[in-house]
Amino acid sequence: MGDIEAPDSSQQPRQSVLMSVLPSKEFATSRKGMLLIAEGALSFISFVCFAASAAAAFVTVPLLAFLASIFFLFAYSTKFNERFKGFCFPLMDFIRCVSSSIIFFIISIMAVSKYPDGSSKAAGIFGFIATVVFALDFYVIFNDLAGFLKQGGESNEEPTGQRDDFSDSDSD
Repeated sequence: MGDIEAPDSSQQPRQSVLMSVLPSKEFATSRKGMLLIAEGALSFISFVCFAASAAAAFVTVPLLAFLASIFFLFAYSTKFNERFKGFCFPLMDFIRCVSSSIIFFIISIMAVSKYPDGSSKAAGIFGFIATVVFALDFYVIFNDLAGFLKQGGESNEEPTGQRDDFSDSDSD
């Protein structure tokens, strides 16, 4: 009978697994966290509206945008992006936001203008709102990338001698 564990000890691991999957409160309340949560929520709402509408052919775009937003939310909140130095996560996130913004804008115009049912109109409206959120996110990412590139793309791994070679040629 010594093999049976107390019921209190089984509750703690189950809670910690759930907490490890969810983003931390600090990240969820940060600017990037709120943008990713809004992108995921608007993409999911747009997906449901497109699935229920006559414009069901456009259902793939919000689904892929939702999955990509959830992936980046998970990657940034668990610091998964810092483990893989070969991938430039800010650049991939920038490309995701630009392409999602453009495609959401196009399918929203088509859904509002071409299809007469209410769920297509609702999907178009949520698509326009998602377009604005994705555009705001790629503006923020662009400013961060531009600041990084203005500094010469320095990181902790690069030797300091490379920076001096470029700065000396400008002062001549």
